[in-house]
This record gives sequence, structure tokens and C-alpha cells, in this order.
Amino acid sequence: MEHTVAGCRAREILDRIGDKWSLLVIALLGEGTKRFTELKREIDGISQRMLTVTLRGLERDGIVIRTVYPVVPPRVEYTLTPMGATLMDAAGTLVAWAEDHLVQIDTARADYDARQNDVQAEDVRS
Repeated sequence: MEHTVAGCRAREILDRIGDKWSLLVIALLGEGTKRFTELKREIDGISQRMLTVTLRGLERDGIVIRTVYPVVPPRVEYTLTPMGATLMDAAGTLVAWAEDHLVQIDTARADYDARQNDVQAEDVRS
């Protein structure tokens, strides 16, 4: 990526969609409109505050539309914008890749951690 103003701006957007939760939110909204509670239930480990922050950021960037219905209690739904929907191929591919390689990644991490422990033990003995 070039070191230009456009390159820096692109990195800013990539930081948004590539953060810990955004790809999962985008992938879930690619299945259709969802309520906040549905998203919270379907994303293991996300806090209410972090889901709110993530959705606000995606809404600000024009990726998600938030619709509030004037009922008691208020009903809020989220959906991808047309521009957000164009991320579905990329988001879906990345999420599927992660799911497909969980076992291999866990094995690689365990191997790495074991090697690091061996290195640290060797350093202590030296």
C-alpha cells in the first residue's frame, strides 16, 4: 500500500472492518436484518458495550443501517447498507477460512508455545 493520504485513509477503514468484532457482525448481517439481542446472542464473548461500539462505528462508516421502531419497548434492527453488502464475499471468506482452520491454528499455537517455553527454560539455565 502506498504511503499516501489515500493509503492512510484506506488503512483507517481496514482497521474498522478488520477489528475483533466487525467481520463477525458483517457476516451475521449478511444473513439478513437482525436485532441487537440476536447479534449479542450469536457472537460469543462480545459485551453489550463492545457490540454497541462496533455497530456505531459500522453505522458511521455507512456499512450498517440502524432502524428504531417507535414501540414500547423500542425495537432496534440492524441491516447492511448496499455498500456494506459488497463486503459479504470478503467477510464471509475470512470467517469461513478461520472456522475451517481452527484445529490447524490451535496446533500451530500449541507448538509455538511449547518451543517458546523450551527457549525460556534454556535461557534460565544459561
